[in-house]
Amino acid sequence: QSGVDRAALDAAIARGIPYGGWCPRGGWAEDFPDPPGVRARYPLLRETLSADPAQRTEWNMRDSDACLILVAAGGAAVSPGTVLTEALAARYAKPLLVADLSAADAVETVAAWLVALLAAQALGTSFRLIVGGPRESEAPGIYGRAKEVLGRVFLGLVPNGES
Repeated sequence: QSGVDRAALDAAIARGIPYGGWCPRGGWAEDFPDPPGVRARYPLLRETLSADPAQRTEWNMRDSDACLILVAAGGAAVSPGTVLTEALAARYAKPLLVADLSAADAVETVAAWLVALLAAQALGTSFRLIVGGPRESEAPGIYGRAKEVLGRVFLGLVPNGES
C-alpha cells in the first residue's frame, strides 16, 4: 500500500469519501513495516489474520462491488500483487477496469466506467470499490499520478464533498 492503493485512500479522504478495507496484520506496508503500520494514517482499515499482503488483497476483493486497477507504462506485469488483483477480480466475477495512467483520457475513462457502475447500483446502497495497482517501488511516480487522476475523477463524482 505505497503506490496506487495509498493514492486511492488519500484521494478519497481529500474528497470526503468514506474509506475502509483490509490491511495486512500489523498494518504492514513496505514504507511502514512496524505496527501499527499504515493504520497510524488510516485507522479505519482493519487488519487481516496474516501479514501476507495477498490475504489483504483477497479480502478487499471479496468485500468489494467492483475493481479498478491503475497501471503505468509497464502495465500490471511489473507487480505480482497487481497480477493477483486482476486474477481475483476474475475469480470473484467483479466488474474490472484496468486503466493506463499514461493515457491522455485516463480521467475520462475511469469516470465514465464508475458513473456506469454507480448508475447500475440500487438507490440507497453503498458501493465498495477496490483500487489496486503497483507499489511505488515497482513503478516509481505511480502514487502521484494515481492520486492526481483519482482526485480529478472523485471531484467530478462528488462535486460538493458529499458522500
